[in-house]
Amino acid sequence: MRTDPFAEADLTRDAMLGRRVHVFQPREGYRAGTDPVLLAAAVDVRPGQAVLELGCGAAPALCCLGVRVPGLRLAGLELQPGYAALARRNLSENGLQGEIWEGDLATPPAGLKAERFDAVIANPPYFEARRRKAAADAAREIARAGETPLETWVATASRRLKPRGFATFIQRAERLPELLAALQNHLGALELWPLLPREGRAPRLILARARKEGRAEFRFHAPAVIHAGDMHDDCDNSYTDRFEGVFRRGEPLIFPAKSR
Repeated sequence: MRTDPFAEADLTRDAMLGRRVHVFQPREGYRAGTDPVLLAAAVDVRPGQAVLELGCGAAPALCCLGVRVPGLRLAGLELQPGYAALARRNLSENGLQGEIWEGDLATPPAGLKAERFDAVIANPPYFEARRRKAAADAAREIARAGETPLETWVATASRRLKPRGFATFIQRAERLPELLAALQNHLGALELWPLLPREGRAPRLILARARKEGRAEFRFHAPAVIHAGDMHDDCDNSYTDRFEGVFRRGEPLIFPAKSR
């Protein structure tokens, strides 16, 4: 667990959303990729609403969301104090205000337990620790394969939501059965949106959204394709038009109104 602050020499300052957002990240350890950008883009919120991110890390998702939708009340919960301190710095770096709590999501701090939010978002660890070789860096290992079950992530999200509030998760397709079961246990109006790396490929990631006290029928949306072309080219990492807007211009990736 990372308890000490990061030294300046151990950090990089990275641009996101076409340089609209800048975040400090460790050179070694857990570094955010495109997934928090996708998660932030998928949240349908309005200025004045409150958003909590569980396991916020250095807060790249909160920063992307706060820049896209000004006037939100932002909050995060992070287990590792070193990353929590970095999250506070990144919010400030992007001209945003928010509160970052430190603690375990299974037993949140008392102050957080007194709060309710219009939306809760999370990018839980993608791997089960018992099914993979541990990363050498302890902080990176917690971020990639934490011990907390997805059931606990979803239960905590449900408890922190206001009635009719939405929880949005991004997760690897391999863990969809576990996530789906947890969402069905605690929330309603469930929607799944597969993300294909390229046309014709199997989905690597799934966006999942559910509503507290929701009653709508289950929706499984048609997949969205992230990259254009048949294969990766080091000289041309082109996105489809929809995801070019997400990654380069900070546009939303809002769930479809209905499946076809």
